[in-house]
Amino acid sequence: MFRDLYPFVEDSFSRFPSQSNIYGLCQAGRQELLAATLKGKVVSFTYQELQQKIRPVAKEVQFTYIPVDAEIVSIDAFIKSSPKRGLVVGITFIKDSGDKATPFLNIYCDYEPGSEFNLESIAQSCLNLELQFTPFQLYHTEVQSDDGGRETVFLLSGHDQRIHLYKENASLHQFEEQPVERLFPELQQLPSNVLWLDMLSIADDQRLSAFGCQNGCVGLALVKQSGPEVLQSWRVQFDSPISIVLLFPLTCQTEPDLPGRDKILGNKDYNLLVTSTIEMAVVYRNVQERGLSRSMCLSESDQWDAVLCALVIDLDFDGEKEVLLGTYGQELLCYKFQHTAEGEDGHFQFLWRRSFKSPLLSIIYLDLTGDGLRELAVLTLKGLHILQHSLTSTADLVMERLAKRVAALTFDPKSESVKGQDTNEKVTEGDRTVHASFK
Repeated sequence: MFRDLYPFVEDSFSRFPSQSNIYGLCQAGRQELLAATLKGKVVSFTYQELQQKIRPVAKEVQFTYIPVDAEIVSIDAFIKSSPKRGLVVGITFIKDSGDKATPFLNIYCDYEPGSEFNLESIAQSCLNLELQFTPFQLYHTEVQSDDGGRETVFLLSGHDQRIHLYKENASLHQFEEQPVERLFPELQQLPSNVLWLDMLSIADDQRLSAFGCQNGCVGLALVKQSGPEVLQSWRVQFDSPISIVLLFPLTCQTEPDLPGRDKILGNKDYNLLVTSTIEMAVVYRNVQERGLSRSMCLSESDQWDAVLCALVIDLDFDGEKEVLLGTYGQELLCYKFQHTAEGEDGHFQFLWRRSFKSPLLSIIYLDLTGDGLRELAVLTLKGLHILQHSLTSTADLVMERLAKRVAALTFDPKSESVKGQDTNEKVTEGDRTVHASFK
């Protein structure tokens, strides 16, 4: 069963000079990944056209002001919110000075016109900030700026039981730390060190914020962004450190006019995935209205050691998302929500698992090749795996969807005959193979 349902084939594997960690992988731009290793190295991964073929390319990027003896803790990157331009990369590391270890946050951003997205140039433009705490997750999110627009900021959790906010000072062309309560009042008075943080902007100028702590506490808040103001907050206690919290809608936007598909409502049913180092993964359903009162366990998710990474994406393109879990026990697990009779709760069904040769640390889903079909990047203790959708099964799905769409085009023979002929001609001219398959 597992082999039939597994949708990927491995395209490439890049071995790293030293191991990474759960905070060591990020997307940099639209078609590029950055992976950080503990020994102070940062590797860029892209696909490039070489000898008339698209091939994977992994190369080290020389970021300035990272000593050779430094241990990188976390890395993150974002493209500035419009109308600003440029890629911003943040790297936290610990420098061993012999008598003591000193933590730093480096923020890289090039303000020279034409170089805002040039990674080699960005890597030389550094703001070096010494930290007074041991850093954990480096996370970015969008907030409402003073002029009413949108702005992206860094949030950094530390061993001081605080979240630190770093925001760009446009007049000085640099990032600086600001009080977190100004923009994130829900991140005050934390019960323990935060190991993972996630946020999701929703309708009516609101956001959901979730954090998971080292002492097993999970916090969730519904916040009005203008103000800002905490509207509601909830907490629940687990028996082990929290590794991941992830907010997500269960459905994504689909075409409601396909035959046999019920109309999918707007994404108002938001959920929270929580994974810990010992217990089963849990999904809290409809958290915007129910908080943390409605939970569903993901069966067997505790059978392959600690869950270290997670992702919620639509893998089979049916408009409903699957939950992926990566474990220290070297397994990638997939679950899908199964609906039951109307008015009853469904459940998450275990679909398949795929074994790797080392523990899984991080997973990202992005279009690396630029062909419109995303790849799954899996960071393990040994290196980076790139998994691609099977092109054969994807092509079959495209043909099936096109056939359903054409079958749904019903015409009145009297009033729509001319329109029907025009439509048929366009389909024929646009793709003769598709036209032939409908005869």
